[in-house]
Amino acid sequence: MTDRRGVVAKRAENLMPGVPYVRGWAQARRSADTLASELTSLGLESDFPGLTADVNVSGDGLVHLGIVRPEAALILAELIVSGLASEMPMRTETLPQEAGDSRLNA
Repeated sequence: MTDRRGVVAKRAENLMPGVPYVRGWAQARRSADTLASELTSLGLESDFPGLTADVNVSGDGLVHLGIVRPEAALILAELIVSGLASEMPMRTETLPQEAGDSRLNA
């Protein structure tokens, strides 16, 4: 199974020459570590015990959340939504200023 970006290709179990597996895995590891740090700061590290870095056959890094309880998935979804909601006022404040600036420069 592969999505339009090819990220959900099969895991790299048999390595092929010339594919940058280490670079992809290292990127996934940094991202997984960052996510783990944020989850720990929120006291949620025990809700994501399967959080790991991996790489697919194309050398793309993957971050596995592992099997999580439905409540943990709900908490993660709520955190994403609240983060997006907090960014929305900042974007609406920025858009009129940008529009005003472009009119001044015209």
